[in-house]
Amino acid sequence: MEVTLLGVAQDGGFPQVGCLKDCCEDARRSPELSKMPVSLGIRGLDGSCHMIEASRRMAGQFDLWNSVGAPEWPPSSVSLTHAHLGHTDGLGLFGREVMGSSGIILHCSSSMGDLLDSTPSWSIMIEQGVIIPNYWAPMEPFEPTPDCGFTLTAIPVPHRSELSDNHALIIRGDKKSLLFMPDQDSWRETLGEDLEILDWLDALEVDIALIDGTFWNYDEISSRDVSEIPHPTVTETLGLLGNRKQGDPEISFIHFNHTNPLLREGSNECRHLSEMGWGISKQGAVYHL
Repeated sequence: MEVTLLGVAQDGGFPQVGCLKDCCEDARRSPELSKMPVSLGIRGLDGSCHMIEASRRMAGQFDLWNSVGAPEWPPSSVSLTHAHLGHTDGLGLFGREVMGSSGIILHCSSSMGDLLDSTPSWSIMIEQGVIIPNYWAPMEPFEPTPDCGFTLTAIPVPHRSELSDNHALIIRGDKKSLLFMPDQDSWRETLGEDLEILDWLDALEVDIALIDGTFWNYDEISSRDVSEIPHPTVTETLGLLGNRKQGDPEISFIHFNHTNPLLREGSNECRHLSEMGWGISKQGAVYHL
């Protein structure tokens, strides 16, 4: 089975609305530089298709996914890691106003399910049978649909919980496993006091990890109160990882804020990260599991 990375940007995408700095103006002048919010498309062994996250850029993500092999559409299932805007604001596209879909299994936590039930624009989609919520049990693998040939496992990860809790997802195929973790508050909260990143990934039996790389460092958002948007910086994560060694999992960063220099191919930051042996996730990348 295969996983396609349908976006690598933070919730607002790149360029980001309201930003008139060079970073976004360059992307407006050169559309090939633009990036969509993080999302995955998964094709099961039975040909079924499944999405992780429902972003506002779903139309472009469908086109990208279609370019590497026409997906079944609408997908058989959608999984939501948490309630923040860029991960959920495309959910309504499945409803009567746009696609008029029905019977899409929506995998999420019970906390996210409570929000779906209490939000009128989403609860009506449940009443109309557009989406059928199915709540996962953390740390317990499940098949999104029968015979899809892979499992998902939800891993609790602390991240701003104003609306719902947050999970990373492990996608486990016959040959490899991939961790999708676009958001977290801090490594200390995720790992606890005693674990290291590589030890944690080893315990989870992860071969490929796509992890939170929202900010290179906090200098890029000096005008914002970082306590309102906590994420471990890439520089902090690299300090914890060190240089990649033989036998280490494949780790790439995702969920880039529009200010992050890793969006600029060839930047000093890109070169530094690559020299350490770690990756910068590419929109459209396909992983065979």
